[in-house]
Amino acid sequence: MTTNADEPQPRPRRRAPAGAAVLREDVTEAIRAAVFEELAAVGYARMSIEGIARRAGVGKTAVYRRWRSKLHLVLDLVSAIAVQGLPAPDTGSLEGDLRLLYEVTSRALRHPVASQILPDLQAEAARNPDIAEALQKALREGQDGVARGVVTAAQERGEVRPGVDHALALDLISGPLYWRSVVIRNPKLPKGYLPALARATTEALKTL
Repeated sequence: MTTNADEPQPRPRRRAPAGAAVLREDVTEAIRAAVFEELAAVGYARMSIEGIARRAGVGKTAVYRRWRSKLHLVLDLVSAIAVQGLPAPDTGSLEGDLRLLYEVTSRALRHPVASQILPDLQAEAARNPDIAEALQKALREGQDGVARGVVTAAQERGEVRPGVDHALALDLISGPLYWRSVVIRNPKLPKGYLPALARATTEALKTL
């Protein structure tokens, strides 16, 4: 039997290396969701790989193939929060942008999972510098991009002077809701609180 050298020949199928693991994304997402649920239910100290795997409907091996320990798992998820961030408001005014940002942030902080997880991780952060670093990075970077965008837009409209201290602006924008929701854990806001906060923060930013 002869073959024509000009005809394309079938390429041999490449076999995956022995022991290579193909990590299914749906399983990874199920584990991530289970971590949040487990943290909210039992807290970091009592959380276990066994409990996470059971809640996700997978074996422990599936978890360990992705993360070495529950610490690495939680650090990965907390760090991912910083990347996701919040949607940037664009209402055409500083006060309007702040009010929309506060409404979105307030809803997020009132979520049962967030209201349970954040205080628990804050307590763990006092004992674990790795968690402290990841949590600080997530909380600051998660808000920093949005707050910086709000301030930059206000500068372009002439509502805030050029060269404003962005770090101080971030503290003014993000501090009140975080204090009320996470530190003193009083998520129920008085009537008219968010519009009043947006007005007060707008005036404060204009004085920087």
